[in-house]
Amino acid sequence: MSSSTPYRPPRKQGAAFRFIVVVLVPPLRVLMKRDWRGGENIPKTGGVVIAANHISHVDALAFGHYIYGNGRVPRFLAKSGVFKNKFVGGVLRAAKQIPVYRDSADAANALRDAISAVENGQAVAVYPEGTITRDPGIWPMQAKSGAARIALATGCPVIPVAQWGPQEILAYHEKRPHLLPRKRMIMLAGPPVDLDDLRGLPQTADTLREATDRVMDAITELLAKLRGEEPPTRRYVPVNGTDNENGNEYGNEYGEDDSGKQVESA
Repeated sequence: MSSSTPYRPPRKQGAAFRFIVVVLVPPLRVLMKRDWRGGENIPKTGGVVIAANHISHVDALAFGHYIYGNGRVPRFLAKSGVFKNKFVGGVLRAAKQIPVYRDSADAANALRDAISAVENGQAVAVYPEGTITRDPGIWPMQAKSGAARIALATGCPVIPVAQWGPQEILAYHEKRPHLLPRKRMIMLAGPPVDLDDLRGLPQTADTLREATDRVMDAITELLAKLRGEEPPTRRYVPVNGTDNENGNEYGNEYGEDDSGKQVESA
């Protein structure tokens, strides 16, 4: 583990979250090597949005472990499907994780609950892309506006995080995890995204897109540092907001946004 990020679990966790820690942290320590960087950028107190790229079915475990090891209890915005199991769902709700119900009357509740959590001084963990990236090179794709909405509504900082390594355990479309040899989970947090000039403005589509792009640009820049590579000049864009398993909701290698304009990356 990088010496720049000492392991500092939060003092106050709650019984349900402590149960999750007892169940998950020991095997995570055994199965995943930790290379954690930039932890000094994660505020130790106060409401905050921590936003990361989404590259694997298991990266929430690495991302959550990183946040926890830097002294915060993560409150994830998670797809409602993971709450369907009665026991697991009950534990997650008791641990104050936030279900996201897409295409339903309850869809707005996730945003409401996330804003409330931030206003109560909690750390909300967000995948702005909303699903695992479909970019052929595993770079961040165009994101949804949830993280920007929370930040602009509350005035809280947004801390960008790039992660690399979870895709080696379980990449998108793969069904079997590759646990051995142990894979290195590289996590890098950057300074807060500068949104000061956007705070207080009406949350129009243009304002939200600008804020969202700044968040994704920051994440992409951090990921480029981790990988030692240049990111694409244009961000991969889904044709629509759905997420099906056929992959046909995506256009050509680099698509267009709702206005038909190519979306530029960092």
